[in-house]
This record gives sequence, C-alpha cells and structure tokens, in this order.
Amino acid sequence: MNDEFKEKKLDGLGRIKRWIKSFFPGPTSSNEVAEMLRSAQSESVIDTGVLKMMEGALKVSHLQAREIMIPRSQMVSLEHNLSLNSILNIVIDSQHSRFPVFGESSDDVSGILLAKELLPLLLRGKKTFQLSSFLRPATIIPESKRLDVLLKEFREHRYHMAIVVDEYGGVSGLLTIEDVLEEIVGEIEDETDEQESDPIQLISANLFSVSAITDIEVFNEFFDVGLADDECDTIGGLVLQGFGRLPDIDEEITIGGFDFKVTNADRRKIIFLSVRQHLTNAK
Repeated sequence: MNDEFKEKKLDGLGRIKRWIKSFFPGPTSSNEVAEMLRSAQSESVIDTGVLKMMEGALKVSHLQAREIMIPRSQMVSLEHNLSLNSILNIVIDSQHSRFPVFGESSDDVSGILLAKELLPLLLRGKKTFQLSSFLRPATIIPESKRLDVLLKEFREHRYHMAIVVDEYGGVSGLLTIEDVLEEIVGEIEDETDEQESDPIQLISANLFSVSAITDIEVFNEFFDVGLADDECDTIGGLVLQGFGRLPDIDEEITIGGFDFKVTNADRRKIIFLSVRQHLTNAK
C-alpha cells in the first residue's frame, strides 16, 4: 500500500510540473537564454558586466578553435637547434611565457618551452645547453575543437597552451587558456601592456603611426578626408576589409589615397599601422 501511494504521489507531482511548465516554459535555445539575460539586465537584476560575461560564456559554447586561434603566421616559436642566447633574445623581445618548439619542419612540434625554466641557467651560469631537456609535451587539438570543451580540458589537465592542426596534420595556429577566457570576460591586460596614447602619432614627415582601433570618423577629421565608414567603424576594420583576410606584419595596401602598412598585430586582429598619405591628397 505504501509503494502504491508513493507511485501516485510521484505521478501527481509529475503532472503538476508539466502543468506549470506549460504556463511558464523555459528557454529552448541559447538565443532565448541571451534574451532573458538582456531582459534581466534592463530590469537591473544583473549589471552590465555580469551580462557581458554570461553572453561570452554562451558564445564560447558555440565557437571552435579555428575561430579564435593565433594564426600560424603570427606565432612566436622556437627552432629546436637555437642557442641559449638566441632563445633568450626571443623571450625578452616577445615577453611571452610559453613557446612552441619545432623540429625539422614547421609541422614537426617538438614540445612547449616554459620561459621560467631557463632562469636557473642564468643564475648558475651557462654550461652545456640542450633545449630538448627543457621541453614539455605539446597538446595537439583539431581546428574543430569546441572552446567550452577545451577550457574544461585546460583546467582538468593543467596545461595552458594547445597547438591547433588542420585535417592533414599541419599546424594552423595555437591557443592559450587566456585566449578562451578573453572570449568570456573581455581583454585581459597586465602590467607589461602599453598604456593608451594618442591614436594617431606623427613619426616623420607625412608618416604616421595609427592605432587600428581608431574610429574612421576620427581618422577622417585628423586628415580632413572622407573614407567610408558605412561598413566598418575602425581604421583597422577598413584595412582588414581591404585585404579580405588577416594580413601579416609588414604587408601593405593602398586605400583612398593612403598607404597602410601593418606594423603590429596579435592573435586575430591588427594593432598598429603606419600610414602615409599621398601628397596629392594631403591637406
């Protein structure tokens, strides 16, 4: 009798839950979840910062490694036969903490070097140096790897960098745990990042250094020109559109009477450009 009563009670509770759900249906897609979050923010239930993080977390669940990886052309890597001095110069110039090391070819991944593990050599003096003895195993992932799965693996296995390969096993780029976290919380800056300065600076006669995030409107006002801003908001976006892809450092393109040269880029975007205005169009 007890079991029969329990079964009826559970069946009754199930009907009540289904009845409540029919009047108050939950979200059925990430778009509906995002809309609920935006509604909560507009009603001051959550603040803007929390909303952006939650939207970032939702976005990460749909992104794949290929969409945010640092492309191969912009990777700072080491060759297996470099001397200690050469490696130290690269470490100092790049200020990175981890470096992929390649063997005989750029698709032959030997491992990952943690820069901090070279410190004992500096303290104890440089004797014999064999780079291979300092390498940690490299984690290899496919371009299609979902970021939410990758983030979980980063945490569980306590590694911070993964090498991304295409379907043929060739190296496409790399990803760090910071890259994934930045998709959720926004840009993470540290004390080595440069402070903001004027977006357009004169280098020499008719040669300027321009931050890629400079609004086209600001650029137009500075140079007294009328570059179109109907499809892009920033000068970096305009240059990116002109190339039709992410350009390499030192690549050049001419747009609207200006010669643009990529002088600094990281990960997935252009950072700085050198700009020379054609004299016939100069104000």
